Amino acid sequence: MPPVIPLEFPLTTLMKSAPWIYPLVETFHIWGFVLLAGSAILFDLRVLGLGKDIPVRAAARFLLPLSVGATLIVFPTGVLLFALHPVELLANRIFTIKLGLIFLAGCNALAFHMISYGTVAQWDVNRPAPPLAKLFNAISIMLWLSVIFCGRLLAPV
Repeated sequence: MPPVIPLEFPLTTLMKSAPWIYPLVETFHIWGFVLLAGSAILFDLRVLGLGKDIPVRAAARFLLPLSVGATLIVFPTGVLLFALHPVELLANRIFTIKLGLIFLAGCNALAFHMISYGTVAQWDVNRPAPPLAKLFNAISIMLWLSVIFCGRLLAPV
């Protein structure tokens, strides 16, 4: 097996030496993830029929920028957290499952927008979404809840 080269960034070195920085980075990571998963799940619930008087397109205009902005928080903080323990995390099956679930959630969202969202004008307000759109959104909720579960399994006790 080739030697493992640890990922070292100035901030990861600082995170190891200043005990308050790791919890700060982790807090931003969790905060960003709450915004990301929360906005996705709220949109999913709207498509599934909750809040039928709220236009789906209005919900998308509000929630999609939140999820994109949250990704700009989650990704860099996740990289920093990963950089502190890359060998342990890559060896942890739960971590790889979590990454796979995030990838599937992204693919599912892309498929929803490419396949179902194009007809949203027909079911924007007070009309049920087509079954395929609902399926994409039900899968989305299951994926994000699974990512949260995996994240909790990875958290130190």
